[in-house]
This record gives sequence, structure tokens and C-alpha cells, in this order.
Amino acid sequence: MQFTPLARVGVWQARAQNEAMTLSLQAPPGTGSPGRRIGWVAGLLRRYPLVAATLVVGVAVLGLLGGRQPDLAQWVGSGWALVVAARVAWWMVKGVLGGHWGVDLLAVTAITSTVAVGEYLAALVVVLMLTGGQALEDYAANRARKELRALLERAPTLAHRLGPDGAVVDVPVEEVRAGDEVLVRPAEVVPVDGKLVSGEADFDESSLTGESLPVTRRVGEAVLSGSLNEQRAVVLQATAAAQDSQYARIVAMVQEAAESRAPVVRLADRYAVPFTAFAFLVAGLAWWYHGNPVVFAEVLVVATPCPLLIAAPVAFLGGMSRAARSGIIIKNAGTLEQLAAVRTAAFDKTGTITYGRPELLVVNARVPWTQEQVLGLAASAEQYSSHVLATSIREAAEDRGLELVPATDAHEEATHGVTARVHGHEVVVGKRAHVAGCSAGVIEQSLGPGELAVYVAVDGQFAGTLVMSDHARDDAPTTMAELARLGIAERLILSGDVRPTVAHIASAVGITRVHAECLPEDKVRLMRELPARPVLMVGDGVNDAPVLAAADVGVAMGARGSTAASESADVVILTEDLAKAAMAVRIGRRTLAVALQSIWLGIGLSVVLMLVAATGAIPAIFGALSQEAVDLLTILNALRALRGSRHDDP
Repeated sequence: MQFTPLARVGVWQARAQNEAMTLSLQAPPGTGSPGRRIGWVAGLLRRYPLVAATLVVGVAVLGLLGGRQPDLAQWVGSGWALVVAARVAWWMVKGVLGGHWGVDLLAVTAITSTVAVGEYLAALVVVLMLTGGQALEDYAANRARKELRALLERAPTLAHRLGPDGAVVDVPVEEVRAGDEVLVRPAEVVPVDGKLVSGEADFDESSLTGESLPVTRRVGEAVLSGSLNEQRAVVLQATAAAQDSQYARIVAMVQEAAESRAPVVRLADRYAVPFTAFAFLVAGLAWWYHGNPVVFAEVLVVATPCPLLIAAPVAFLGGMSRAARSGIIIKNAGTLEQLAAVRTAAFDKTGTITYGRPELLVVNARVPWTQEQVLGLAASAEQYSSHVLATSIREAAEDRGLELVPATDAHEEATHGVTARVHGHEVVVGKRAHVAGCSAGVIEQSLGPGELAVYVAVDGQFAGTLVMSDHARDDAPTTMAELARLGIAERLILSGDVRPTVAHIASAVGITRVHAECLPEDKVRLMRELPARPVLMVGDGVNDAPVLAAADVGVAMGARGSTAASESADVVILTEDLAKAAMAVRIGRRTLAVALQSIWLGIGLSVVLMLVAATGAIPAIFGALSQEAVDLLTILNALRALRGSRHDDP
């Protein structure tokens, strides 16, 4: 029995609904039970054996004290504290040999000094702080990575491929090729980029774009990999293999982002040397003043600066997570620091400030050619170009019912034009200078505001022009105003289009400085000559890839666009939303502010506690407990980077 695609969808949809109902009746065993909670705690202790061992030793020491065996309790507590101190000292030596100066010396000295003066309970608290610091850092980092991990966890591994007879075969997603038909059931993630074959359906694209509302797609429309199919089974025809689909590119960028380390973290490490010297100075002066080595230990106990090491990474991961939640992938955590300091913003025009979908206004043909012939020849040649103007020309020809014919010997000179042999004619399509360089009789086309001209020559003779117009994005003026409010006074356009067109668009969005008729190498040169740095560059096309790589912060608009631009950029905006370029700057500024606030909060509270401890007013055990509170406050402050302030400003 042969089913049509729509009939097959109805059968699969009913089957999927039955499967979902069956699964909904099967609750996972032990959810919320005491046994499950105990198992969760046991798993944490197995993951952090030093924390578990310290807790066991602490309980044993308290038991010995309760059993009136103080000497044995002191031996057990002191022995374990010295073992951990030796382990930390080994890590410290390896770090110093590797050129990394940290604050472990303070921790080792605090443990050994408290043991030496008999304050072994305080030593155990310091040990618990050090061993528990890794667990606390993991928790905070995992909280911050939540949105980044969500993309990785959603990546599908299997696809339901349809055979010629309509049978469904589950295959690894890597085996799907362009042209294959794939079934996507309700609540499943679309495995590859494709176009919808069956009737309209709703898709949740929030993990890709940050847009919470579902998007309705109809037959023939593109569906992005990584979208979540909502309520009905659908059939897609793959337009790309899994490794070439948008979701795979995003996952790769997220993995790169999650593994990066920001410069500000190294900056925090550099605070370690003066902080350590200050702590030893205060502790030494307190010992000299009081004549009591116990005060020396009490000062060092409160000087153990775990927040100095943890706060910055947590804040930067939080900022990256918040950006990903808004549809902005920041590939490298160090980019956040650059975003915070941006002083100049440069933009490509077509597809970035404008919608990138120029409309054909008129065809001006020269005798003996007609308008239809000029447009048809130009569109046939433009089949071999990836430029947005080429797409618009092809669509205009198809809308007028013109047939595009294959061309031979076609080649493109980036940003200049295309040369191809169509129906035995040599057709050149592109900018005026390019066409004039290889043909005769070229006449410059007069243009109105916002218009541009594509010149066409046939067999070495000028054949006519295609007059087109592209419009500025609705959010472009507000984006420029927001960047100005953020203190980025220098804003400019770097474009390959002619000056009148670029100047018109610049004036419409509030930009006064333009560089027109730029080749890719011109854009790179101009980028490097800009004096107010760091420089933010926003673009979207293949020809923007070099300048995005040359910028201090390259931002690619729309991961649906050029793969080359996305790979060259430091930041990828997953939607066609220019305002998110300004949002990325705001997130960078807030993240850096929160990171530095957290570092100085940890330093400031530790200094205050050191000065109080130097008076002898804080017993070592209470000093150790107070330092735990400082750690917690600092990390909680760093987690503020996960959310924005009222106005998204620091």
C-alpha cells in the first residue's frame, strides 16, 4: 500500500501520540524518595573524595572530643590537615614552576600555623574550605553553563529517514544527505536543515534565536536544525548534511565558548602576589605586636582568598550563558572583556544595516536587447554568485516567469561581479568599474536616494542596468542611538557599494562617517587604521569574513548566512536582529563589572577580617568560618552576571 506524504504523516502522528501517552504513564521510579536523595549525596561525595574524607575526619574528631580523648582528636585532626597541606604545597610548587603565581602559599601557611599553635579545629575548617571550594566552583560554573549545555544536550544523534517505499529507518544523523526525506515526530529536535514537505507546522526556535514564541512554517519553507517540532509529525527534505547544518555550527561555537578562559581571570591571578605579601605583613606585625604566634595564625586563616580565584570565571561563564539565552553566541570568554571596552563600531551595509534583500525597481536595456533578455541573461549568470544582489536578481527573473539557463565558464570576482557564457554569449554582470573594464559603451546610471545599479554587458558591449533598492532595518536607528548611549561615539560603515547609496543609508540610521566602494582588503586596511580601539565590526557575508577576523571583536549577523562570516567572527547573532549587537556590548560591560566587583569584594572583606584578626579579637575557628561566608558572598555576587540589571547596564 502506497501512502502520500500527508497520509503517512497522519499515521505517524497517531502512532507518536499513542507512544507519548504510554510514556506519560511511566513515572521514573524513586523520584523524590529519601533513597534517591541519599544516592545523590553519595554521588557528590564520590565525585569529591577530599571533601568526603575531611567531613569523615571532622566527625571522628568531634566524636573523640565527646569521648574525652582530646589528645587523640588533636593527632587525627592535625594529621589530616597536614596531609592536605602537603598536597596543596605540591600543587603550588608545580604552579610556580609553570609560571603561575597563586595564593596557595597563604592556605598552606594558614593550615600549618594553626596546627603548630594547637588550633587544629580551625585547620580542619580551612581544609574543608579548600577541598569544598572545588565543589562550590563546580556548582556555580554548572549553574552558569546551564544555557550553554542545553544546546549540546539537545543535539540529536538519530534521524528517521524515509525510504522509497515510505518505510521509516532510524539512521545516525551523520548519514543523512541533502535530498533525503526525514520524519520529525512531535517534541523531537530537527536533526538537519531542510524544507517542509508536509503541511504547515509550528516549531520552537528558542534555543537558536532566543525567541520564546513558536514559529509557523509552511510547505516549501526552510526549517532550521535545532528547532523543536511542536505538536504534529512532519516530513522534511534535507537541504544539508548534519555537519553542514546550522545547529552543528552553533554547537561547535558553544563548545569553543565553554572551554575558553578570559584575560580577567589571569588578572585576578596577578592580584595574588600583592595580596599574599600584604597578608604576611599584617600577620607578621600582629605577631610582633602581641608577641603571640596564635595571632599570626588567626590572621592567615581569614586571608585565604578562594573568591579571588573563583569569582571571575563564574562571572564570565554567567555572561556567556546570558548571551546564549538571548540568541548571541560568544565564542571566547575573553571577547566579553573586549566588548566591555569597545570604543568604535563599524558596520557592513548590505544584509547588516539593511535587510539584504534588494528589490528590482526597473530594467534599463540598450538596443538591441530587451528588458527581459537583459534580466534573463544577468540572472542566468548570477546563478554562480553567492552575493545577496545575485539572489535578488534571480528571484526577480523567476517572478517574471523567465527561465534561467545553465552557463559555462562561469567565474566570480569577489565584490566585483560575475562573468559567464550563456547561450553562446559572454555575459558580464557587476559594478560599473568592473563591467567598464571589459566592455565598451558603459553609461553611468543616474540613481535616486537609496538606489543602486547593477551593470550588464554582453559580448563586450554595454547591454543595460538593473536598478535596485535596499531598505535600512527598522531597528538600525535605535541600535545606533543605543551604541551612542553606551559611549561608542565613533560609528561608521564599510561597504563595497557606491557612495551615494551608502551615504543615503548612513543618513537614515544616524551614521555620519562612510567608506564606500571598498574591496575586502580595503575594509581590512581601514579597520587596522582606526585609532579608537577596541573596534567592533558587524557583518554577514562571505566578503566580510576577512574584516571580521581583523576586528578586535567581529560580530556575524545571522548564523543562517555565510558560514565563512560565522567562523571568522568572535560573536554570532543567531537572528536577523541588529539590536543584539548593542545588547552584546551591554552584556560584556555588565559581565566585566560584576567580575571585577566580585574580585574586589573578596579582597575587601578579607582585608577587613585580617585587620580585625590582627587585634586578636577573632579566634581562629571563628575566623575560618567567617572566611567561608566571604567565599559564598563573592560567588553569589559573581552569579549576578547571569541576569541583567534593570537597564542592562553595569
